[in-house]
Amino acid sequence: MPSAAGPVAVASAGSAAKAAPSPAVGISPELYPTEDDLPYEEEILREPFKLKGWWRYLVARAAAPFAKRAVIYERALKALPGSYKLWHAYLRERLDHARPHPIDHPTYSSLNNTFERALATMHKMPRIWVLYLTSLLDQRLLTRSRRALDRALRALPVTQHDRIWPLYLRLASLPACPVETSLRVFRRYLQFDPSHAEDFINFLISANRWQEAADRLASVLNDDGFRSVKGKTRHQLWLELCEILTKHADEVAGLKVDAILRGGIRKFTDEVGKLWTSLADYYVRRGLFEKARDVFEEGVSSVVTVKEFSVVFEAYTQFEQSMLAAKLEAAEEEGAEDEDEGGGRKNGMDKLSKKFLEDFWLNDEDDTDLRMARFEWLLDRRPELLSSVLLRQNPHNVEEWHRRVKLFEKDPARQVATYVEAVKTVDPMKAVGKPHTLWVAFAKMYEKHNRLDSAEDIFKRATQVNYKAVDHLASIWCEWAEMELRHNNFDKAIELMRQATAEPSVEVKRRAAAEGNEPVQMKVHKSLKLWSFYVDLEESLGTLDSTCAVYERILDLRIATPQIILNYAYLLEEHKYFEDAFKVYERGVKIFKYPHVKAIWVTYLTKFVQRYKRSKLERARELFHEAVQQAPPDEKKPLYLQWAKLEEDYGLAKRAMNVYDEAVRAVPNSEKMVMYEIYIARAAELFGVPRTRQIYEQAIESGLPDRDVLTMCMKFAELERSLGEIDRSRAIYVHASNYADPNNSDFWKKWNDFEIQHGNEDTFREMLRIKRTVAASRSQTHFILPEYLMQRDQRLNLDEAVDTLKRAGVPEDEMAALERQLASGPSTAPPAAQNNTPASANRMMNFVSAGVEAQAESSRQQAGNNEDIELPDESDDEEPDVQIAEKSVPAAVFGELGKRAAESQEGSSGAQENEQLGALERIKRRRQ
Repeated sequence: MPSAAGPVAVASAGSAAKAAPSPAVGISPELYPTEDDLPYEEEILREPFKLKGWWRYLVARAAAPFAKRAVIYERALKALPGSYKLWHAYLRERLDHARPHPIDHPTYSSLNNTFERALATMHKMPRIWVLYLTSLLDQRLLTRSRRALDRALRALPVTQHDRIWPLYLRLASLPACPVETSLRVFRRYLQFDPSHAEDFINFLISANRWQEAADRLASVLNDDGFRSVKGKTRHQLWLELCEILTKHADEVAGLKVDAILRGGIRKFTDEVGKLWTSLADYYVRRGLFEKARDVFEEGVSSVVTVKEFSVVFEAYTQFEQSMLAAKLEAAEEEGAEDEDEGGGRKNGMDKLSKKFLEDFWLNDEDDTDLRMARFEWLLDRRPELLSSVLLRQNPHNVEEWHRRVKLFEKDPARQVATYVEAVKTVDPMKAVGKPHTLWVAFAKMYEKHNRLDSAEDIFKRATQVNYKAVDHLASIWCEWAEMELRHNNFDKAIELMRQATAEPSVEVKRRAAAEGNEPVQMKVHKSLKLWSFYVDLEESLGTLDSTCAVYERILDLRIATPQIILNYAYLLEEHKYFEDAFKVYERGVKIFKYPHVKAIWVTYLTKFVQRYKRSKLERARELFHEAVQQAPPDEKKPLYLQWAKLEEDYGLAKRAMNVYDEAVRAVPNSEKMVMYEIYIARAAELFGVPRTRQIYEQAIESGLPDRDVLTMCMKFAELERSLGEIDRSRAIYVHASNYADPNNSDFWKKWNDFEIQHGNEDTFREMLRIKRTVAASRSQTHFILPEYLMQRDQRLNLDEAVDTLKRAGVPEDEMAALERQLASGPSTAPPAAQNNTPASANRMMNFVSAGVEAQAESSRQQAGNNEDIELPDESDDEEPDVQIAEKSVPAAVFGELGKRAAESQEGSSGAQENEQLGALERIKRRRQ
């Protein structure tokens, strides 16, 4: 078989290796096979029609120059012209080889020829077509690309056209492509895939083909099954159509622009303002300015939101302003031309004379004044138009109707028309606000202009309206009566109130019940507002009997309030009918409960006490007892205080104490402390200070909060101390420690000061022990203090006592001896030495005995308490017994008994007087 492997025929592998072939003319020696290629050459000689050998050869020579590989590709494709793998690899390498060169290089021509040769057998392969078409588009060969695209569409099946059309659309979108060609391409593409109509529309817009773009957009919007591939809504497409129609009105024909835009206004309510301005802009571009003005007026009169109104009104003002500016510019240009002609003044006078002579002078060419008036009138109407927008949002907004009326303050006729429209439009059941105020303001406007008959007609019609609330109808009646009062028609005002408060007949009630919807006119006779106004009129203009009749009618209807009861009673008191007034109070306290009855009880009790004082004391006590029985705990305190004041002023002090005692048990815990303080103060004033002891004891045991118990104990202890009862005072402090907080420095400081002034070392130690016990009991962890800590506390206390002695002026030697003795402790000295220690060295100078019973000297020695410190006496005589320290009780406590005690104490001895003084005081007197 003859070989077609290359331009050189090789006889055999051995001869080819031994003798080099003679090169052919025009072929580079580098293209010939080398010794390394012999195995592959022999393989393809044996099997030239197998792809495997050729492909192994190409892979082995992957690093060879492109020219040599091209020769191998050409030899392989000559043997296997139908191999897609070879063609695709060859074309890809040729593309990569040609890409660095400019598009006018001969390499691209060779590339295109190679593609054409490949398509002779590969015309059914879409990848080959895509590579070829992409290369042609990159080379900007438009005609050849278009023809190749057409061939590809004809050669490939329809199922593979989706690979070719993106390239065809790329061709149509190139700037160098003629518009007609692009249009034909897009129309053909829409036949293949109609869903991409938006791409065609965008191209038409970019190509300024407004007519066809509008037609396509209209057809898309009319197609209910259309779905945008770009994610656009029908609203956005509609806005695009409106923009095309309005901005290019002269270039679009055949579409009903007005109908299309109005349909969009009805359908898309969120862009109404933009659509109205677009419609007006369409007529402006068409030169129909009056029609555009009508559209603007319709727009501002129909939008329902402030935002849309702002858009339309701003466009409207710009339109009027531009019209005025255009006219002024035209007038200036015309004036300049007349001046250039030299007869400007004469022509101006001719025009002015013509204007005044002709009847229709406003229809001349110079309508600048008219346009200026239109512009100013538009700006002046803005508040009114904005009010109309708000009322279109909610026509039942009462406050907005009132604001609209205020816009026409200088035009009563417009105000009347607005009020008429308001009362016709506002539905009382749907009104936002108080609809009756429209009727009242309407009537007051007529009253302001002295049209009372018209105002009465308005009020009469207003009373027939079925309002949502009874109070609205009652306000109408009251306003009507007040208008009559302002014009001194007193009898008519009272007659109106009688008419308003008259109860409907049984027949009328039955008819209203049968209809099922009971109007407010059936319930207005129970309106407290009406009756209150009526009773005020009767008090001012009527008689006592008529006023009382009105009050009684209010009570019968069960619509009275505590203030009505108080007013009724005040009226009777003014006319000296006190018992009748008290009967009214009695009815009031039976009708109402707490907290509403509180004011009635307080007023009733106050008035009763002021009236009868001590003459009807038992009755007053019964009233107070009933009042405190009905009152809740939080309201009992003022009643008890008022009751106790009655007993103090007109009754017995003992009864007053009983009232206070009952009060402290009845009031809530939060007020018991204050009540006990009042109780104690009044008891001390009425019965003396000793009487308060049992009150203090009762308060402490009554269950007060710990803080209040502590406060009460401190006051009780101070009272006992002032009375000279030191032991009782100390016992109270001990009891109060159960309620004291270890961190409460106030309590412990007072107890500490008390012990320093009235106690001794034992009592002081006991106080410290109690304080530690309280602190331990209040803490979560208890510690057993070691002995050295207790000694340290003792040492600290002794240091405090020494400092006190030093401040009192005691000599240093005595203080040093005292400090050494106390520091050594009672157990360090032998018993004989302890017994022989003088008493003057055993007592701390700033302490005195707080005992109430004298102890014998022998008892003191048996007790072995040598820690009491006594001050050295200047006299050599020692005291045989321990004397009891006493303190004088204020004379005011016991009255005459206190005076006698003071007289008896004046004759006492000087030694006894010294014993009553504390240690510090005696030291000071001795130094003086």
